[in-house]
Amino acid sequence: MTTTTPTTTTSPRDRAAALLPATPTGLLIDGSWRDASDGGTFAVENPATGETLTRVASATGDDARVAIDAAAAAQASWGATAARERAEILRRAFALVQERREDLALLMTLEMGKPLAEARGEVTYGGEFLRWFAEQATHDDSRYAHTPEGSLRMLVQRRPVGPCLLITPWNFPLAMATRKVAPAVAAGCTMVLKPARLTPLTSLLFAQLMVEAGLPDGVLNVVPSASASAVSEPLMADPRLRKVSFTGSTPVGQSLLRSATQNVLRTSMELGGNAPLVVFEDADLDVAVDGAMGAKLRNGGEACTAANRFYVHESVAEEFVSRLADRFRAVVVGDGLDDGTTLGPLVEAKAVDSVASLVDDAVARGAQVVVGGSRVDGPGHFFQPTLLRDVPADARCMTEEIFGPVAPVATFRTEDEAAELANSTEYGLASYVFTKDVRRGLAFAERLEFGLLGLNVGVISNAAAPFGGMKQSGTGREGGFEGIAEYQETQYVGMPL
Repeated sequence: MTTTTPTTTTSPRDRAAALLPATPTGLLIDGSWRDASDGGTFAVENPATGETLTRVASATGDDARVAIDAAAAAQASWGATAARERAEILRRAFALVQERREDLALLMTLEMGKPLAEARGEVTYGGEFLRWFAEQATHDDSRYAHTPEGSLRMLVQRRPVGPCLLITPWNFPLAMATRKVAPAVAAGCTMVLKPARLTPLTSLLFAQLMVEAGLPDGVLNVVPSASASAVSEPLMADPRLRKVSFTGSTPVGQSLLRSATQNVLRTSMELGGNAPLVVFEDADLDVAVDGAMGAKLRNGGEACTAANRFYVHESVAEEFVSRLADRFRAVVVGDGLDDGTTLGPLVEAKAVDSVASLVDDAVARGAQVVVGGSRVDGPGHFFQPTLLRDVPADARCMTEEIFGPVAPVATFRTEDEAAELANSTEYGLASYVFTKDVRRGLAFAERLEFGLLGLNVGVISNAAAPFGGMKQSGTGREGGFEGIAEYQETQYVGMPL
């Protein structure tokens, strides 16, 4: 298979027609592209049209075992590779991602649905993990010292944890791959990557770019599959696997954590969210509305960090809802390839059903629809940007992750009430607070049980920042200085003086 850049043509659809046949659709195992062992494939759909884009090889359990064979065989030599060489591979990969940014963005829009402008933004965001961990690969926080008693010399050093299983979600098909692959490469770990069934194409093209950047055979193996368990179960049971990193739903994460106990695997789990967005009475409402738009409608609301519950002080609620409604009405819903589209489709039909049921439930419990509230007729999987007000606490959209363009608004009176409402969830990933008083915002942050907080801003993810949650939103951190440590073991050597 080849990834020759197609000739640039005048429209995204023309470019797509040239790009799709040039995009890998097989399994990458030990440096070679191959079919599934049983010849099986699965369809990848364009959520804007419902049409099949292409078919991708569907890995079996046997393929997963061959992939871990390759990763295990490559681990010793890759782990011993000089940190500078690993950094240079990541640096070259970053450059290749920038060269192919239009192709990567186009694939994301085709298979996931987000507007092309947002897809380009993800290429920028995802590429930064390659650059960040290229810079971190050569930093060594090993240390040498005497013990306090003066009886031993103490050497503390880092080493790669070993072969890793990386399971990525469908909503950020490039960034979630780079956020896991880059620190594993920097730390000297080999990998088996299982991309999401709904959006494997972007990850497959990225894997090809990693090969072109000089990554040795067997270091990165990619096994898309129509059945996640067919791949994950044999890998999790293999004693040679030493770590699993998963981004996805809490129930699946819990299942993987149970499986991880068998071989006492290192785990990184970035799971579900139920992010509160709190607007205090002293907030700059222009800033709050801008932040709400980013926190809610970025990626169509299909993000674990998306604002899920809006709590607005009763004294400014009317004005906030009015301003947000104007912004929601200005959103242009359509195919992400079309100029002017600012909200694409949901990823599949059952996602539309799920969002519709949450809106219907809220209305049945007394919520008022301010904007939207319905599916969009026609092909594809579209739902109107929807703003609800007076949403009761027992509405399902206040307790379940919406994963769609729906903003439910409720009010509060006191800071204590706001903190109680914000924390009234088993999740603890992202949160957002808007106030002109920075001291108040920081003090309020200390009361929140969330791993991430946006203070007067609605989009905060960054390669240099540690990303992860509390409670049932997961364990471990990705990105930042903390990200590479998730792929390293710490070894202490004691020596006599």
